[in-house]
Amino acid sequence: MEQKGVQLDWETFSCSICLDLLKDPVTTTCGHSYCMNCIEAHWDEEDGKKLLSCPQCRQTFTPRPVLLKNTMLAVLVEQLKKTGLQAAPADHCYAGPEDVACDVCTGRRLKAFKSCLMCLVSYCEKHLQPHHDAPPLKKHKLVDPSNQLQENICSRHDEVMKMFCRTDQQCICYLCSLDEHKGHNTVSAAAERTERQRELEGSRLNIQQRIQDREKDLKLLHQEVEAINLSADKTVEDSEKIFTELIRLMENRSSDVKQQVRSQQRTEVSRVKELQEKLEQEITELKRNDAELKLLSHTEDLNQLLHHYPSLSPLSGSTDSSSINIRPLRYFEDVTAAVSGVRDELQDVLRDKWTNVSLTGTEVGVLLSPPEPTTRAGFLEYSCELTLDPNTANTQLLLSDGNRKARLMKEHQSYSSHSDRFSECLQVLSRESLTGRCYWEVEWRGGGVYVAVSYKNIQREGGWNE
Repeated sequence: MEQKGVQLDWETFSCSICLDLLKDPVTTTCGHSYCMNCIEAHWDEEDGKKLLSCPQCRQTFTPRPVLLKNTMLAVLVEQLKKTGLQAAPADHCYAGPEDVACDVCTGRRLKAFKSCLMCLVSYCEKHLQPHHDAPPLKKHKLVDPSNQLQENICSRHDEVMKMFCRTDQQCICYLCSLDEHKGHNTVSAAAERTERQRELEGSRLNIQQRIQDREKDLKLLHQEVEAINLSADKTVEDSEKIFTELIRLMENRSSDVKQQVRSQQRTEVSRVKELQEKLEQEITELKRNDAELKLLSHTEDLNQLLHHYPSLSPLSGSTDSSSINIRPLRYFEDVTAAVSGVRDELQDVLRDKWTNVSLTGTEVGVLLSPPEPTTRAGFLEYSCELTLDPNTANTQLLLSDGNRKARLMKEHQSYSSHSDRFSECLQVLSRESLTGRCYWEVEWRGGGVYVAVSYKNIQREGGWNE
């Protein structure tokens, strides 16, 4: 006698958590089977509770069970996959609590595949088939599954609201258009939906363009950060070298002053001693006198559509000593005064001119930058005064007006020698540096003038070609 085969379906081998075919099946002590990942994830969510339970029978477990793969069940599922169980129709996917269920299914309902705005019914793929086959139903408007279809029914006339009143900005049915909305600006719901979708598409294009603009701005900001970091590192390195040179220059000047004073000291002392010896020879018989010298040395359902509708001097000083006079303790007073004068001038520079080398934070304004000036008056709000550096001026240029005015002279000016001075070209640089984007204005008269922006290390010797 032939034994009748056991009829098994999808649900028999489905996980009650994910509603899909079991994967790495495990069985709890209460006898229910789940996917390994599903039951573990479920218990992970309950980990804060005192007791863990079975999702189906609610049997509790203490402590948390150690789950092992149900090998026999896994083999059976794999065999059934090969025999066609995996190929079960798509409409065997049942609706969960958060899904839209088919309104036609009886018993355990399947997930809805589409909702009909004309029938106000949601259909699974199987029950939707008539809308593909029957000519009258083919004209119905199908949308993604929705739980809000009843909102398309007029509460007053119990009719489908197929019209839209632009005067009152609400959906209405045909009877409403003949009654309280009579004479209003009404159109079909489809026409209004098309219009709103066109507006939404325009808004989306604007948003997408803004996204592209902001992505470009973001890229510019990344480049700005990199440029700031590189510039800061280079500036710190260069500043350290400059200050080291400045300190070395100060030390050299200090050594020079010391050597000059000591040399003059030896000369003056020798001369005095020579005179002293002569005087001692003349007055040996009278008395002997003693003399002493002392020296002094630094920053798509229309209702849903409407609901979601987006409404920084050189040191100077004389080391010449005065002629020998009877001036105790005052021989080198002029040297001390000169050095003190240099110190005071240097302090003034560090105090008053420090803004020339101070860090000027360049504002990076891409996303929220104020509008750029468009008039001269607007630009002048951000203006700064530039002064000319006499150490760079060609000897035929006369600086005046607080080093803000340069004048070409026939005779050469008595400037001190300096490595920064232009030897041949009739040029002079400003003390202040320029950063970021800027423009400058120059007042001039005469035959002409050349104005340009330059790096500080521009060559100072040679003609125009250099």
